[in-house]
Amino acid sequence: MALLRFLLFSFLCTLFVYQCHGACAEVDSDTEAVAGKGFKLGCISCKRRSEVRGEASVEWYFRPKGEADFFLMYTYNEDGPTIESDQFEARVDWNGSKRSRDIQDASIYLLNVTFNDSGTYRCFFNRILSYENYEYNDVVSKVVHLSVVGKATRGTASIVSEVMMYVSIIGLQLWLLIEMIYCYRKIAAAGEEALREAAQNQNLPPKC
Repeated sequence: MALLRFLLFSFLCTLFVYQCHGACAEVDSDTEAVAGKGFKLGCISCKRRSEVRGEASVEWYFRPKGEADFFLMYTYNEDGPTIESDQFEARVDWNGSKRSRDIQDASIYLLNVTFNDSGTYRCFFNRILSYENYEYNDVVSKVVHLSVVGKATRGTASIVSEVMMYVSIIGLQLWLLIEMIYCYRKIAAAGEEALREAAQNQNLPPKC
């Protein structure tokens, strides 16, 4: 019975992973960049219903640290990317959805990050959802507060998360090992019981 439960659990996990392959997941962007290196500004907005056809354009705005106003720095639409600010000229690459006008990942990549890039970034999805009898305009915005440092640092949360990940992996492996041993013993016991019953049946006198 335990073996059957384990096999059923494994099958369900495999089916779940297969169905989720390629699915959209809204992951928050990192917020600490190292000066002189590249950095990915993440911006993901998943549609609530994947079967609905949609088209989107993207606008990125930037407010430098200590400033009050945002300014347009980057756009991406059906005509391709456009760098709108001299500060980011030749330093921004599109890192989002490719070969599709149905943009759900609007991430960009900053090259050669400088301390002047510290501040608040905001990306806007201007999305048109096409239903059977009408179109719906949807605007979604995401905010990233970026800090630029001279040397990479590791926060406590990152360390704790990594430790918990390894603890979880080890725990799952131990649980799997214990379950396999338990199932093996149950199968072995059932096999021995079947052999004993077969031997007893052979030794019984024939019925008249």
